[in-house]
Amino acid sequence: MGGPKAGRVSPGSGLQAFGKEERIRKRQDYLRIYEQGTRRYSQRFTIITCRNSSGIRRLGMTVGKKAGNAVQRNRIKRLLREFFRLNKLRLPASQDIVIIAKKGILPLTYNDVRAELESRLINRADA
Repeated sequence: MGGPKAGRVSPGSGLQAFGKEERIRKRQDYLRIYEQGTRRYSQRFTIITCRNSSGIRRLGMTVGKKAGNAVQRNRIKRLLREFFRLNKLRLPASQDIVIIAKKGILPLTYNDVRAELESRLINRADA
């Protein structure tokens, strides 16, 4: 049943996607954000935000080995990507956001991530 496109999202719902243009991928971009960005701290994350000229919200993640083994680090990154994907329209436009996971943050659920990042990133007026 279903062909190669089975289970794919329809083209009209691209707002929920997390495409390449929304990712911070280059080392040079990370270094600029680390140097020029504003830092906010929470229990589990350090969040660095910096204006960009592209007009697009972009997300970068840093999850070091001290956060856990590869399976655990990948779970943390999946949860962060999911938060960004679902809430990107509520985040400031033209903003680069780098989220650094602190060590020892597991166990972690999506609701933990959402509660912690909403309070640091999303303007409370719309919540």
